[in-house]
Amino acid sequence: MEKVVDDNYYDIIISNGMIPAYDTGDNITNMNFRHSLVHVPVSSMNPCELGIYPYNAFPSVLTLSSTISLEKSGIGTVQRNPYLALFGRGIIVAILDTGIDYQHQAFRYNDGTTRILSIWDQTRQEGVPPAGFTYGTEYTRDIINTALKSENPLAIVPSVDTNGHGTAIASVAAGKINLDEAFSGVVPEADLLIVKLKPAKNNLKRIFFVAEDAECYQESDLIIGLNYVTSYAQSLNRPIAICVAMGTNQSSHDGRGATSYFTNYLSQLPHTGVTITTGNEANKRRHYYNNTTVTPFYNEVEFTVGIEDRLFSLELWTFAPARLAIQITAPNREATNEVLPTLGGCSQFSFGENGSQVWINNFLFEEETGDPMILMRFENAIAGTWTIRIRNIDEEPFSFHIWMPSGDLISEGTFFLRPNTDTTITAPGTSMHPLAVTAYNQFNDSVLPESGRGYTRTGFVKPDIAAPGYELTCAVPGGRYGTITGSGCAAAHAAGIVAMVFEWAVPRGNYTTITGNDVNRLIVRGAVRTATNIYPNNVWGYGQIEINSLFERLANI
Repeated sequence: MEKVVDDNYYDIIISNGMIPAYDTGDNITNMNFRHSLVHVPVSSMNPCELGIYPYNAFPSVLTLSSTISLEKSGIGTVQRNPYLALFGRGIIVAILDTGIDYQHQAFRYNDGTTRILSIWDQTRQEGVPPAGFTYGTEYTRDIINTALKSENPLAIVPSVDTNGHGTAIASVAAGKINLDEAFSGVVPEADLLIVKLKPAKNNLKRIFFVAEDAECYQESDLIIGLNYVTSYAQSLNRPIAICVAMGTNQSSHDGRGATSYFTNYLSQLPHTGVTITTGNEANKRRHYYNNTTVTPFYNEVEFTVGIEDRLFSLELWTFAPARLAIQITAPNREATNEVLPTLGGCSQFSFGENGSQVWINNFLFEEETGDPMILMRFENAIAGTWTIRIRNIDEEPFSFHIWMPSGDLISEGTFFLRPNTDTTITAPGTSMHPLAVTAYNQFNDSVLPESGRGYTRTGFVKPDIAAPGYELTCAVPGGRYGTITGSGCAAAHAAGIVAMVFEWAVPRGNYTTITGNDVNRLIVRGAVRTATNIYPNNVWGYGQIEINSLFERLANI
């Protein structure tokens, strides 16, 4: 078995410059031109193995970002304009998610053949992987069409979307028109490229104290998937609009990290656009912020642990030169020792008789950012109110953020007593050059209360734009239609609009060297802004996406 899919090996992210120091001949998986994975045998499964290996070496754990807006974004107006009539012809829309129901009518031409160029299913190891990749199975358009003609398609192409999220996201961006269901994707004539991400390894879940039955995905698989879809599009010399509808709170929230680096790079390439969800964490009470400016230079943070949450982690991020000491007190008033910052130390504490334990890594600096970071991991945590006491040992002013896990990794029974709704965009939505998309209710023009809010931890403007994301009609597995809500489907909606701009620019010959970042700036310029708001802001970014306004402004140049 390839080590990249073997749970007996950790996947550790390394710089490609370090490959000679680690390579044994069969333990390296290339991710892109900058990073690779080295597959390290799992030994003791001790949580303090995070400490032996740096925090940023372990891939983050990603969660999904969603659970008839075409006229609202000006799409219908553009498509009815005979001089525009942009439906995505010649453009590829790439979805990296939970897979796709390839048999659904939303992804087939009128003659019944598929609109999907390829499905790379990372979860299936019995077939042939894509050229240059070492795991999963690739199903080409020809193979999918053969399956669709057969009496038992799944016997030929057994790739399925058991979750439904990927199918819905793909349909919002590029589903075929169905008048009976009052449904159309944004670019119903675009081709689709699908990556079904494999679930996160159990050893990664154990390192970050994520329940084994939690549905989540691995940052490294997303990066490798991005490499696949962009290489595929370049081989065809066609523009590509990529949608990432998942994110994580395991991050410095400042646009740094392996995924952010790669998506920043891709967005500056010609003909390559990346749209990313802001997540749905704003109203979940999972973010805390404090700026301690007066003596005594300490702060106490209270949070409640729900009875359902037996495993979870917290991440505290501050700024150099702060050096923070931390002490945690359980609901039964037992407390840890004060833990001082170290280069790679890991401390374990036990509470009461129920086996409640806490592991604390207080990093003097985290390698990717250089900033101090404290990782707190809880096992069998006592239900009730816990207290974290943070002290600057240099007795100077300091500020800090703490984030709980995103998505369904914890229940709504675990939360901060004094939460902060800002700086709640999940990574990689904090990346600088991709289009970060928040969601609004297109029926009443209000931002969804759960949709992630900016800015980044370092004050960079995110989100970029707001797109419709409330009860969008979508395809669901089994040939049915339903609705989807959240910033993930808003990102899909925006990805379709990126594809429309690419069609105008490249196949139509209006701007043949356009980059994804160029498209993003055009979208920002065409956004609808109200007189009551100051733009950009941390809720709406630069306003509501509106492609007809974009083209009207271009026509007036």
